[in-house]
Amino acid sequence: MAFRRKPLRFWVGRLLRNLLAWVAIAFALFPAAFVLGTSFDPVQNLRTARIIPTQPTLENYRYLFLERQEINFPRWLLNTVYVAGITAATGVFLCALGAYAFSRFRFRGRRTGLLTILLVQMFPQTVGMVAIYLILQTLGKQIPWLGLNTHPGLILVYLGGAIGFNTWFMKGYFDTIPRSLEESALVDGASPFQAFWRIVLPVARPILAVVFVIQFISVYSEYLLASLILKGMDKYTLAVGLQLFIGEAYNRRWGSFAAAAVIGAALILLIFYALQSQIISGLTGGAVKE
Repeated sequence: MAFRRKPLRFWVGRLLRNLLAWVAIAFALFPAAFVLGTSFDPVQNLRTARIIPTQPTLENYRYLFLERQEINFPRWLLNTVYVAGITAATGVFLCALGAYAFSRFRFRGRRTGLLTILLVQMFPQTVGMVAIYLILQTLGKQIPWLGLNTHPGLILVYLGGAIGFNTWFMKGYFDTIPRSLEESALVDGASPFQAFWRIVLPVARPILAVVFVIQFISVYSEYLLASLILKGMDKYTLAVGLQLFIGEAYNRRWGSFAAAAVIGAALILLIFYALQSQIISGLTGGAVKE
């Protein structure tokens, strides 16, 4: 076959596509590189911060773990992991129960229930911030550990806003799981809950991982509701604590703030890396209904 020379338009289009791809990559990576470089810069000033510091140091990271009155970074990080982990794990379990019921059972009000859940999700939790505050204030008078300035109270609020969308998300995946798996378990003597727990959930592990990661990240970085409910420094999550720490000292604590951001982001990267195979299969598994 004779060599066919490609037209100039082909090479120009290919060059433009590659150029746009590299511009998009640089645009996405520049903020992360800037924060990472600044975290090693000894100069606590935003104006003089640079991607590659002239005299890199770990002083900013050491500063985060010293006992100081204005910052309690280890406690804030532990609080965030605790709240996000409990919320994500509980949310996954509750959403799995609801999604399984909507996927497998036929009952009066099923369609109305699904549409109601979807309709409620159209209104963000921030719309009801005043109502949430008053409810927790009243609830705290009867159940102190579930009121304002408590982690269980904050978890309860987060769960209320997460179950609807994630239930819809899981239902689409459960619809792809063959019913014959559960029928075989029932024939072998398993109860309906045993079939759900021992047969369906292991098969649905990818979508469970996806919902867990989505819920964990959304709670991990949430600020508005956490700042409304939590008032004690020992109760703060990472987002609330760092915002109060940086405050008006933005140009004097930028290095420490950047180091805290790097440590906080590293945890999310580790979770993504550990669950990447499950996340990919979970996001694509519910796209086709068998």
